Amino acid sequence: MKGPIPFPWSTATSGQWRYAIRNSVAMCLALTIAYCLNLDEPYWAMTSAAVVSFPTVGGVISKSLGRVAGSLMGACAALMIAGHTLNDPWLFLFAMAGWIGLCTWACAQFSNNVAYAFQLAGYTAAIIAFPVVNITDTTELWDIAQARVCEVMLGILCGGMMMMILPSTSDGTTLLSALKKMHARLLEHASLLLQPESTDAIRTAHESVIGQILTMNLLRIQAFWSHYRFRRQNALLNYLLHQQLRLTSVISSLRRMLVNWPDAPPSTRDIIDALIVALAKPQTDLYTVARIIAPLKPCDDGDYKHQAFWQRLRYFCRLYLNSSRWLARVENATPVTEYRLPPRAGLTRYTDNTEALWSGLRSFCALSLVGAWTITSQWESGSAALTLAAISCVLYSVSPAPFRSLTLLLRTLFLLTLFSFVVKFGLMVQISELWIFLLFLFPLLATMQLFKLQMPKQAGLWGQLIVFMGSFISVTNPPVYDLADFLNDDLAKILGVALSWLAFAVLRPGSDARKSRRQIRALRREFIDQLSRRPTRNEHEFESVVYHHISQLSTSQDALARRWLLRWGVVLLNCSHVVWQLRKWEARSDPLSQVRDLCLSLLRDVMSERGVQQRPLAVTLAEFQRICDTLAHHHQPAARELAAVIWRLHCSLSQLELAPTAGSIDSALT
Repeated sequence: MKGPIPFPWSTATSGQWRYAIRNSVAMCLALTIAYCLNLDEPYWAMTSAAVVSFPTVGGVISKSLGRVAGSLMGACAALMIAGHTLNDPWLFLFAMAGWIGLCTWACAQFSNNVAYAFQLAGYTAAIIAFPVVNITDTTELWDIAQARVCEVMLGILCGGMMMMILPSTSDGTTLLSALKKMHARLLEHASLLLQPESTDAIRTAHESVIGQILTMNLLRIQAFWSHYRFRRQNALLNYLLHQQLRLTSVISSLRRMLVNWPDAPPSTRDIIDALIVALAKPQTDLYTVARIIAPLKPCDDGDYKHQAFWQRLRYFCRLYLNSSRWLARVENATPVTEYRLPPRAGLTRYTDNTEALWSGLRSFCALSLVGAWTITSQWESGSAALTLAAISCVLYSVSPAPFRSLTLLLRTLFLLTLFSFVVKFGLMVQISELWIFLLFLFPLLATMQLFKLQMPKQAGLWGQLIVFMGSFISVTNPPVYDLADFLNDDLAKILGVALSWLAFAVLRPGSDARKSRRQIRALRREFIDQLSRRPTRNEHEFESVVYHHISQLSTSQDALARRWLLRWGVVLLNCSHVVWQLRKWEARSDPLSQVRDLCLSLLRDVMSERGVQQRPLAVTLAEFQRICDTLAHHHQPAARELAAVIWRLHCSLSQLELAPTAGSIDSALT
């Protein structure tokens, strides 16, 4: 039996208290100032302060910038649409539904602050425009839009000011700590993947490592906004993330070679274990590593398998030690230190255009349905249903589990309806001064913030309770206590979310199997471009976009879809590394360059956007093996080196022998 949940005040740490007090004071301060400025709905300022209550400085700044840009864009859209279409309710409805559908599509095209800005542009327009459907004087529209924007800005300013007064942990410190932990974890990952066994734990660990590296890109963006020191080191931080992705690729390449090398020396595993232990020590240098792996050096130059593994293992060691040195440099860098680095583009984000268009269409249809019901029934509280439906469609269109999120929101709204009824008609109706109400509100908010931190499994529920509480309590100036309006508005909000849930159920997001197939086709298309004479993406950009494809299904419950997406991504990525290495032979004019061109042409014959040509694949693998055996007896050292590279390509491609054939109707994912 579990004991009772302890009251959060007695178990809170100093960091949790700082977070709870900072955000609670910001919300109360925003409500107070908005009330004193006679803004008609001051609770929106309180809600805005809650939305930007991020635990780090960079998060608050970046989120605030996105909220400011989105709010201004949404306010302008609301003024233009409502100002020109308010006299025709149907035209107004379809114009607003079109704008929110456009914002839903746009937020899927971008990431981080830009996506957040488009989300705000969508539901800010809904918050401003839908409640004005009953006004007769269009000049009121400007006053309402101005008030909403002022309330949003006020909440942001209060949140930012409290972050300056009670700052939290530095984003840069968090990022550096995460980079060091991931750097150490890559050694553990190498130890796991270089085992001869094949288990689901290996696949899960590989997906987890990829997801964590990509998540650190968000930490890098927050650190960029938190301090100018990290803005100066942004190129280096981006370079380190690329290096960690490359280390992940090299580890998977080493694993493929070990799997296809059954007669590896018996001491291989012991040497790898000793190497991993040595690399974990900060004082390890290239000389120490060379002494450890020296017994593994191939004695026969014609043993191309041994040569390929040896060269890739040495590359892994150099790459890891290089990352260790750069990590030490960025950790010890002064605010004015600058480093010269190879240029690296930012981590590329993959966009599923089909899913984005489907989400935009879903938002348009859902709002059109709710609006049509509101117009035909002349429902006075229909604007509240439209507003919550717009918020739900925009926010959860990019959620990996929209039904779970919408169900949680419905649960939140039911709880807030009961809670706000007690507070509004049991407490607030007896209070005539705002400061008396704040004596109740501040400890309540602080307690809820502590529950949010101390109950991570329920953090989503507590976060939504905090954000939506202001709009349910509806502290207005002057206060309004109309039970019928209160019940109608709360019912409309619940119905708005319920109809959004229905829209997601009818116009369902694509299944994970279909998403996996679309992303695999996109991976093949990108890889075919890598085989061209002048590829669109360079080696690092292709590596980045492959890992973003893989991360799209990181939360999926469809194990088969995740497995095939991961397998295709790893195979094509390993092949692309070999292709770029073969390109280094381009300046040669001897017969070896013709062998290189033959290998690339065979690879083009194997791969198409629709899948693998199984018969050419078997022929290609046999031809690669024949080329390797022939080059192994060649008198030139360069030929034996080329044999090792081609064998790496053979090892990577051999994993696709189980892939469904091109044009196959019964895919392994269905």
